[in-house]
Amino acid sequence: MRYRYIAIDKSGKSVSADVDATDKSTVLAAIKTKGWRPVSVTELGGNKTASKSKFFARKKVKSDDLVMFTRQLSAMVSAGVPLLRAIGSLENNSESKQLVSILGDVHKQIQGGASLAGSLEKYPDSFDDVYVNMVRAGEAAGILDEILKRLALQQEKNARIRKKVKSAMTYPVVLIGITVLSFFGLMIFVIPRIGNIVKDLGGPDAELPALTQIMLGISGVIVSYWYIVLPIFAAIVYSLMRYIKTPSGKRNFHKLILKVPGVKGIIQKLAVARFARTFSALMGAGVAVLESLSVTARAVGNILYEEAIMNAAKEVKNGKNLSDIIAKNDLFPSIVGQMLAVGEETGQTDVVLVKVADFYEEEVDASIEGLSSIIEPIMIVIMGTMVGLIAASVMLPIANMSNVIK
Repeated sequence: MRYRYIAIDKSGKSVSADVDATDKSTVLAAIKTKGWRPVSVTELGGNKTASKSKFFARKKVKSDDLVMFTRQLSAMVSAGVPLLRAIGSLENNSESKQLVSILGDVHKQIQGGASLAGSLEKYPDSFDDVYVNMVRAGEAAGILDEILKRLALQQEKNARIRKKVKSAMTYPVVLIGITVLSFFGLMIFVIPRIGNIVKDLGGPDAELPALTQIMLGISGVIVSYWYIVLPIFAAIVYSLMRYIKTPSGKRNFHKLILKVPGVKGIIQKLAVARFARTFSALMGAGVAVLESLSVTARAVGNILYEEAIMNAAKEVKNGKNLSDIIAKNDLFPSIVGQMLAVGEETGQTDVVLVKVADFYEEEVDASIEGLSSIIEPIMIVIMGTMVGLIAASVMLPIANMSNVIK
């Protein structure tokens, strides 16, 4: 494959060139051998075989299995077990069918002379850019066991936060589903019967309250045209989900959730925590600054933050300090820019950002717990309001009839 690299030579000048190499780690090793500092390494040429492998490799490994694999591989490599033997052993002892299938192919590729990073890169559904780049940097620097330990720790942290977010979202999603089903159930089966009873008691000329007429009207439309209403409702939900997956829809959705009170704080803290931990891991592994920023931007999980980090990468390429760029961006709290500045001054950017990530991950946990305690009463009020409206639409005509009888 052909790669284009940008590096800083010993005199501080920027050097750019195109080279042929088997993978990125070879290019990085060649740059470091010259005593230069790598800035970015970009792949120019494709590989048809790799593309075919990517096409057929769509088996996603579970996060827990991936963490276990990473920890076991790290332990075996640090104990001096040859990489090929370690991969073969993990392939034979893994309980995950997806991982066994992938490791079988990885084992063959390494036997053929490929690097571990180059082999894992063909399975993007299981091994993302962060994983592959850190492994590549670890192979180039000869510290693969240490990098794998960092990867396992990072994956555990990310998995824990994902589980926290999912558990916080499960309750409101279930309640919303129950509310929607209850609404349609009452409108289709309950309201029509109650409406008939009220009309029988009050007579054909009875004047019903406005609320009762509205409920009976909605119920009548749903019962009479359910074969139109339900498909339209399903089409709206499906179209909305599809729109959110488009680039413009995804951007608008991410922009919207950053304006929702309560949710905004959690999203910001989560994005900052991901940025800090991912960028620190890549920098600590020796990945070039621009490549670290590019990979981190895709791993943050929010389009607005991704755009901000990519714009920061462009300014860093022009010679500006990352800390100054981050400090001027409203998406990032001021403390992030200050901590980055300290890291740049001391040469310990990765260590400083780990502390930032730990702090904001704790803040995310606290915010999620607070939001969960708020969501429960809100959803109860919503369901109570719906039931109350239906009850009122039934009781009002009965009360009116009682007054007439008196």
